[in-house]
Amino acid sequence: MNIVKFYQKGTYTVGNRLVSEAERTTQSSPERTNSITCGHRACQGCGEALGARYAIDSAMKATDNQLIAVNATGCLEVFTTPYPETSWQIPWIHSLFGNAAAVATGVAAAQRVRGHANVRVIAQGGDGGTTDIGFGCLSGMFERNDDVLYICYDNQAYMNTGVQRSSATPPTARTATTPSLGPEPGNVFGTGKNVPLIAMAHNIPYVATAAVADLRDLEAKVTKAMSIHGARYIHILVPCPLGWGSAAHDTVRVARLAVESGIFPLFEAEHGVVTHSTAIRRRVPVDDYLLPQRRFAHLFKNGKPVDGRVARLQAMADENIRRYNLLRDEESDR
Repeated sequence: MNIVKFYQKGTYTVGNRLVSEAERTTQSSPERTNSITCGHRACQGCGEALGARYAIDSAMKATDNQLIAVNATGCLEVFTTPYPETSWQIPWIHSLFGNAAAVATGVAAAQRVRGHANVRVIAQGGDGGTTDIGFGCLSGMFERNDDVLYICYDNQAYMNTGVQRSSATPPTARTATTPSLGPEPGNVFGTGKNVPLIAMAHNIPYVATAAVADLRDLEAKVTKAMSIHGARYIHILVPCPLGWGSAAHDTVRVARLAVESGIFPLFEAEHGVVTHSTAIRRRVPVDDYLLPQRRFAHLFKNGKPVDGRVARLQAMADENIRRYNLLRDEESDR
């Protein structure tokens, strides 16, 4: 009797050696660089540790290991470099909280002057060091079109210093500075900033959003960014179990729900124009994204919304779906 085995290929899994080498993820390759090696002190389920590992290993592969990283102060810097130790296996520079983009610009200029055109530079930081404290330096890097890829690992608050609100914190979310108290508990509507759109307004060569739920998409966008010269920006959603109040084993699931609800759209833009968006595979209501996180617990009672704020968040997700054309059939996506 002949036995026929069928293997599912289009999955979110990290390793898949059943397909050709060209189709494999960087993380499934035994040649990956492990740029962030074991021994770091990230929390269990840390989305930022996942995002940085995926991104930097892909950048290393795309540049033939000719890469320098500049890191703003924040969670990623703290848990990977407790003095005198380091988990980084690449040339790595710690900058201040707010000047990673400027330092990376200087590093890129130095490599150019020295004739090392093959050495590429990445700057990276969390949402606090990117959307708030480092925003001026970042805008300057965009305006000058410096040859740097800036990666923001967005966990939507200042997690390293006690979960304070940042300008990336979503409306209604509970943080240490937006407690779940008063008539409208949590972060208020109408605040914050959308840095991917601001980056697009600078008309830079490449802007993209990504999430740790879709490894292939994340790696492909980093690889594409490293094939381009000039200022580039990638904004990666990296759930934080500590700050979000989600289970450590649910990090990838929560990121996927953010994407599938439309609350965090995945797209690419070149020179200020959206060129591609990732269609939602299985749309879910925004409630499915909010309920696994204790930072939104005050919005529900017995699993049901207590007021109209969940509906306002749903409207935001619906607008993202419309704006980026996230619902389309397979034929129209080709």
